[in-house]
Amino acid sequence: MLSRKDRLELGDGRQLRLLSAQEVLEAGREAGELAQSQGERALCANACLLARALERRGKPLFSSGRAALEGMSAREIGELARRWNELDRAENPSPEDGEEAAQSLKKAWSTRLMSAFAGACSARFRPCPPRSGSGT
Repeated sequence: MLSRKDRLELGDGRQLRLLSAQEVLEAGREAGELAQSQGERALCANACLLARALERRGKPLFSSGRAALEGMSAREIGELARRWNELDRAENPSPEDGEEAAQSLKKAWSTRLMSAFAGACSARFRPCPPRSGSGT
């Protein structure tokens, strides 16, 4: 169950949060340093991502991807990474998710924007009157 759009409550006091693009890049770099072979890359990438995304009371549970690898099983890392991916896809659909997901997100954002402008002076947002002449 989602408590806020950018967080997923796991029910045991832990939560997953969405990451910024910079955090995702940093996780990828750290994973590259940790992985000894191509076969280890996915597990290391997921552990590094979770080290940044997994929190309890707003504080990270792991200081690094290495700490996450030491503190969780491969199965737990895989399951939590899958759940984080679902959260991320819900907020940031890709073209592979299809038109319906993109339209749903666009509708949610337009509703948020309209709510933000509720009560604002609408005269400021009226279109400019058409100009007469040759268009120059």
